[in-house]
Amino acid sequence: MTIARTDDGVDLYYEETGGGTPIVFVHEFAGDMRSWEYQMRHFGKWYRCVAFNARGYPPSAVPPDAASYSQQRAVADILTVMDHAGIDRAHIVGLSMGGFAALHLGLRHPGRARSLCVAGVGYGAEPERQALFRHESEVAAAFLLEHGMEAFADRYAVGPTRLPFKNGDPRGFEEFRRQLAEHSALGSANTQLGVQRERPSLYSLPEELRTLTVPTLILNGDEDYPCLAPGLMLKATIPSAALSVIPNCGHTINLEAADAFNRVVGDFLVQAESGRWPVRQARNSGDSITGMSAHADAVRQ
Repeated sequence: MTIARTDDGVDLYYEETGGGTPIVFVHEFAGDMRSWEYQMRHFGKWYRCVAFNARGYPPSAVPPDAASYSQQRAVADILTVMDHAGIDRAHIVGLSMGGFAALHLGLRHPGRARSLCVAGVGYGAEPERQALFRHESEVAAAFLLEHGMEAFADRYAVGPTRLPFKNGDPRGFEEFRRQLAEHSALGSANTQLGVQRERPSLYSLPEELRTLTVPTLILNGDEDYPCLAPGLMLKATIPSAALSVIPNCGHTINLEAADAFNRVVGDFLVQAESGRWPVRQARNSGDSITGMSAHADAVRQ
């Protein structure tokens, strides 16, 4: 068992496989490092792959106080694992909660990221949805503490954006639900309260997002409706962002469409490593549709 200890004394469990350029995988709220098994096996053939359990997810430690959990802590925990593994720079691949952490790592510590894959990001990000998301995080935390993990998994796993997974791959979905039921109720409740509820809206960070030049892939499933509009916003705002959408796929894209996910991410990593990843210029983002309006204005001047 490989353990990295954070500066606030929390033990984080991680595993690695393969060799070469490092990739760090950061899991979603309903997952853990086991959720990345398809990716660890696939990318471990060519890369040094690292996956870890976030704080609150055994065998990582479960701090009892929700104040020990935050978006900033989630970013710092990625860096703790990287430092312990002797990794200076890595491709960071995150899904949902892990995608938020990957993006914030790129904003705060761009020198530590070779690239960012920001997958399934957007829940509660839109300003008009933020109050509802905060309320649902509080309801989820209360349910976890009152009814336990098994009952929570039975409800949470069949949320609207998980149904494509359930309908398309019943056996894979049942494994996902069973692993979710094995999580810590306390750790999951604290994650809801400290990380999910309190993270800043992406729409409040336009100036920071415009400074990001690390190669970035925004990746969503087309049935994951809460993430589609935020994904477009990120594509339009981040100068170094590409956008890819996997068809007929919900939120759990690395599991329900593992082959497509691996193919898109693999192509992205090769391009990001090439040294020729494009960064969009300001002139590419004007209001004109064809460019003729801007041309006419220039002629008149």
